[in-house]
Amino acid sequence: MLVLEGHGVPYTRAEYPDTLRDAEAVADYLEVPPETVYKTLVVEVAEPGHRPLLVLVAANAVLDLKKVAAVRGVKKAAMARHADAERLTGLQVGGISALALLNRGFAIYIDEWATLHDTILISAGQRGLNLRLAVDDLIRVTGAHVADVSTD
Repeated sequence: MLVLEGHGVPYTRAEYPDTLRDAEAVADYLEVPPETVYKTLVVEVAEPGHRPLLVLVAANAVLDLKKVAAVRGVKKAAMARHADAERLTGLQVGGISALALLNRGFAIYIDEWATLHDTILISAGQRGLNLRLAVDDLIRVTGAHVADVSTD
């Protein structure tokens, strides 16, 4: 929230029980379409010198690792295990946020489907709290690359 406020980006808070870790369950609880709730996934690439990536995809979409590898120009990409994602980010799974990890060396990607929406909900950096903000603002603040990285 401090990052958004520092950039003058308007947002609204959306709270839910911190026991929910699944983005589709969060969408159900908040009574919003799952295609407007975005989860942040940690992806590791199997190439020397490449840091893990943060990839944002809709709650009802599946990350396509072959597409991620192609976008990055590497041979292979893999989802980080939960323990590794938490170690690499310092955040709990279910609360990983690109906004909380700016300037930490992560390349950030957002699925192109996000651009079909004016606003989406993303994690605020802790379980139980999402932020609704304009997709254009999110891309601008995070420097996210828009790419086709999912399958329905």
